[in-house]
Amino acid sequence: MKQRSLLAIFIGIAGFANAQKDTTPVKTEKIPFDGIETNWQNGSDRRDSTVFKGTYFIPSIMLDINYTHSFNNPIDNTVIGSTALARNNEIQLSHLLLGGDLNYGNAHARVMLQMGTRSIVIPRNDLSPYRGQYQLADVYRYLSEAYAGFHINKWYGINVDAGLFLSYIGLNSYYQVENWEYQASFTSDNTPWFFNGIRIQIFPSKTLKIEPWIINGWQSYGKFNKQPGLGANITWMPNSNLKLLTNDYYGADAAAIPDRKRFHSDNSFLLRYYKNKNATGISQAAFSLTGDIGFEKGGGVNGFNNSDPADPAQYFLSAMFYNRVWFNKNKFAWTFGGGYMKNPGRYLVLYPTGQASPLPNPNNPTQTEGAYPYSANPGDQFTGWDVSTNFDWMLNQSLAIRFELVHRHADNPYFAGAGGVTSPTGYTFTPLPADWRPDLVKSEDRIIFALLFRL
Repeated sequence: MKQRSLLAIFIGIAGFANAQKDTTPVKTEKIPFDGIETNWQNGSDRRDSTVFKGTYFIPSIMLDINYTHSFNNPIDNTVIGSTALARNNEIQLSHLLLGGDLNYGNAHARVMLQMGTRSIVIPRNDLSPYRGQYQLADVYRYLSEAYAGFHINKWYGINVDAGLFLSYIGLNSYYQVENWEYQASFTSDNTPWFFNGIRIQIFPSKTLKIEPWIINGWQSYGKFNKQPGLGANITWMPNSNLKLLTNDYYGADAAAIPDRKRFHSDNSFLLRYYKNKNATGISQAAFSLTGDIGFEKGGGVNGFNNSDPADPAQYFLSAMFYNRVWFNKNKFAWTFGGGYMKNPGRYLVLYPTGQASPLPNPNNPTQTEGAYPYSANPGDQFTGWDVSTNFDWMLNQSLAIRFELVHRHADNPYFAGAGGVTSPTGYTFTPLPADWRPDLVKSEDRIIFALLFRL
């Protein structure tokens, strides 16, 4: 009931505006990235103006509603291996977000409440709630962002914040309304959507952001071991047509294996190579290119070195490319692209039917997740690739309708097949025969319809 009361408060507040997610609003004459267009970028707010005005509170409302169909036709309607989708052949409220930004003097805060299927799907690979008492997944599940901090009037601003933040790793935004594609490529789907800890945003010039992190771990509400995660984002936008960024991370994120260390580097290049905003034909065109490299070393795995079968390689290599073309004064857009991922040890793979844990996962989307865990042992191989294309009709800057076609493939049975992953009937109340197993296949084709709203 407390959650509903908070939602009622946020819905009832009017006369304010929403702020862009990556930069906390600051009261300074020197504004980071002032005059630089970002609304064309993959993973950014596409709006160019706001409908509300406010001094102390700026609300934000987002709605993400989808319908998807897998041509594998799983009997239980469960989507596997996606952080955007949860159910086949059903109209689903994927994401409802309510909240906003608060400012008073040099103090500021941002709170975004979330509901819908993504509040269950996203954190289901986080094993940190198993360490100690209190169900952290339940405590944090209905928050996508919640942090507070203060602003320092130095250079183009410094923000020091603590709480729950959106991740930058993987380029795609946690909010689908900001992305060029709906079903993320493997690179983004298997890298973090959130961080819990401390960040410092430093803007030494108008075009540069340097952002160090001290966080609990890799998409984890708590710490897996004693060591916190350390990382940083560097973003450079010299003009309105170019963006370069790198995100780098180091931590110990294997539950109960403190000697295993993880390093990850995520790097993106975005270029708008054509613009004619008044054209009735092609009005602008851009592409994004992302490449990730990482590894785990220690505790029975050996980074990129695979010379010893008892100490196998465990690393992450991936890339994704998307090209987007806008038409008729940016009212329509066509996007195509895809990606590739190789992850020996499967330490970043979204587990399709369970986790490498002796206990059932309380966040699981299926009855069988704890009973038939997906193997993620040192030396287990995983290679996947995907392609997609979509068409967007942007009725205005707040509402878009998207139609998308997706093909994904893995080198081992991974996606839900016709038998589903729940039971012989698809229902959780059906007793499981001794010889029944989740039906996993190597590839899937699907269509997606999505309604994306932001105010």
